[in-house]
Amino acid sequence: MNLLFRIISETSTLELVCGQDRIVHSSQGQDSDICELSRYLREYQNFDHFFRTTSNYTSTPLTAFLLTGVPGLEDFQIWISIPFSFMYLLAVTGNSLVMAMVIWDRSLHEPMYLFLAMLALNDVLLCTVTVPKMLLIFWQGPSISTFPACLTQMFFVHALFLSESAVLLAMAFDRYVAICAPLHYTTLLTGSLISKVVLALVARSVAVVTPGVLLILRLHFCRSNVIHHTYCENMGIAKLACNSIVPNSMYGLTAALFTTGLDFVLISLSYWLILRTVFRLPSREARTKAFGTCGAHTCVILIFYTLAFFSFFTHRFGHHVPRHVLILLANLYLLVPPTMNPIVYGVKTKEIRMRVLVLCAQTK
Repeated sequence: MNLLFRIISETSTLELVCGQDRIVHSSQGQDSDICELSRYLREYQNFDHFFRTTSNYTSTPLTAFLLTGVPGLEDFQIWISIPFSFMYLLAVTGNSLVMAMVIWDRSLHEPMYLFLAMLALNDVLLCTVTVPKMLLIFWQGPSISTFPACLTQMFFVHALFLSESAVLLAMAFDRYVAICAPLHYTTLLTGSLISKVVLALVARSVAVVTPGVLLILRLHFCRSNVIHHTYCENMGIAKLACNSIVPNSMYGLTAALFTTGLDFVLISLSYWLILRTVFRLPSREARTKAFGTCGAHTCVILIFYTLAFFSFFTHRFGHHVPRHVLILLANLYLLVPPTMNPIVYGVKTKEIRMRVLVLCAQTK
């Protein structure tokens, strides 16, 4: 587009009147070329592209972004949408089933299953924030997202991701108390404590993500509004800015380390204490039962943090990784855990498995 402005400047006294969508040319001839140039400029103005001259630039209030999907795989996006659609339906159905069973069955109104219901609700919301828009892009091509809508999606993507990590930490604490201090389980994990945990994880997510949104609002956009992604995320938006994004990058890295990173450290510590207690149990049967209660949660933790950290580090340091690989990873780490969680808990947790079988038998 810089070339386009050079062409304009080299043409004798050309005046572009944006408010009236017309071009006045003082010399004779070239009317058709000027009209075509006007239409070209008007088309890009409709998508809120912001242009830069060779010497300086003028920032313009941004009103919309253009999400293009997976770069380099545009011809295959319709096929990519098939497994993604299946995973989304499975995630919503499975997690909704888990929530329904925990709510309706009073025998499951225990801390472990209440945390599981929180995780299921968070998974449904996390999928729904990103996948429908992504599928729309796969089916219909690049999609426009207004600036407020993009910031809203960014806020909920990061907030729900943080709350997912916080719920996994709460579940690890639940297993630690159940195995390492079983006599104090009912006195420690009360309904009041669980309510406070819910409020704390929501407050933490809002408090951590809000500054990131405010840092986006301080940026000036003057280049392009095209985001080569399937959803709006922090650095994807920030990289379109003309002024420095060092504060955005530093805050994003620091917030990730002191939230998700710290959660992972505390979860690892709790399981180290659990393992130490389990190996001290006198009988093999007791050790097997203790491991069984932690099996599903361990699988869920490994799925969530492996994908999250792999995606995070490849985005930060994988400069030679193809862009389409990074975008697919960014989608998978938000979609695979919500898809796998109800399956893992359905297979590994006896109470959930038995109630699913009873429900299936009743429907027949």
